[in-house]
Parts: sequence; C-alpha cells; structure tokens
Amino acid sequence: MSFIPKQEISKALASEQNLDRLPPSYMYSVIFKDIILEIDHDDSKSMNTLASFCQQQKIREKDIDVFKRNYYEKSAVWWYTKELFLYGMFNRALRMLDMEVMTKLGFFIRRLHIELKQLHQEQLADSQKVFTVYRGQGLSQQDFQHPVDTKGGLLSFNNFLSTSMRPFTYVVSFCNYFTVLIDKT
Repeated sequence: MSFIPKQEISKALASEQNLDRLPPSYMYSVIFKDIILEIDHDDSKSMNTLASFCQQQKIREKDIDVFKRNYYEKSAVWWYTKELFLYGMFNRALRMLDMEVMTKLGFFIRRLHIELKQLHQEQLADSQKVFTVYRGQGLSQQDFQHPVDTKGGLLSFNNFLSTSMRPFTYVVSFCNYFTVLIDKT
C-alpha cells in the first residue's frame, strides 16, 4: 500500500522530471502491472514453471496437482479465493514486491485481472445505481497515521482487495482475530 500526498501528485503532474518524487514501490507496481498485463503467456509452460517453483517452496504436492489438473475448469477468481497455496503466495509476493514470484504467477495475474475487469463491466451494465462494498483492515496507530497525513492524496494498493456487500462481515472477523491476538500477549 502506498500513500502519496496531494502535493506530490500535483508536482509530478506539473513536470515529468518530478516523477522521482513518487514512492518507488508505487512506481514499480504500476510498471510491473503494465508489463505483466501485456505479456502473452504460454499458459502450459508457465504452469509447469510455477509448479516447479512451488515444489522448491515445499508446497504440498497434492495442492500443486489439484491446481495443475483443474486450473482451466474454474475461474481465476475462484482459484484466488480458494484456500490453497495460491492466495497466500500471491498476496505475500504483492506485499513484498517479490518480482520473481509475481513473474511466475504472471499468467494467473493476467487472467485474474481480465476476469475482474469483465465482472466489473457486467456489474456496471446490470446496476443502475452505485453500491457500497466493505473491507476491514487492521492497522497499528502508527500505520493509521499515514492515510490521515495524506488526506486528499492518492492511496494505492498493489494487491487485490477482498470485499463484501455486508458491512459487518469484515468487522466481526477482524475483531475476533485481534481479540485472540490481544489474549495471547
């Protein structure tokens, strides 16, 4: 997640020389996204490369086989939300800007992006009104200060956000998680 103050955006837009004022993590994620979405992957070759990488990472062989065997039968969104190695590996790579892992997942990222874009277009066509989605996010007091300090600026996520149309879904799960965390300390 990158926080870019309003002043930095204005300066960057005024002159291309000031693009170096934007956070590097933001710039890397934008450039990487553009590249990964333009590459026309050979899915079978990419799948084998990912499977080999997963074996090196000690991912359960059974999970790798399930993914390889059934990849085309399910949507990328389905795979992303399934409790398998993919979700954790993918989100960790996005958080850490781990280019090696993201490159190996490139074929999947591209498919997921295309499907989400298509779903968004369908929702826009079907819905005449704007609808609200909710997301819970645990932040320390120090981390919470970043969005407060950059109010009016740009908040950029370098990952996919899971949301719900039910407002309390995430609130309850985060409260339960942090209650357990507090009890352990």
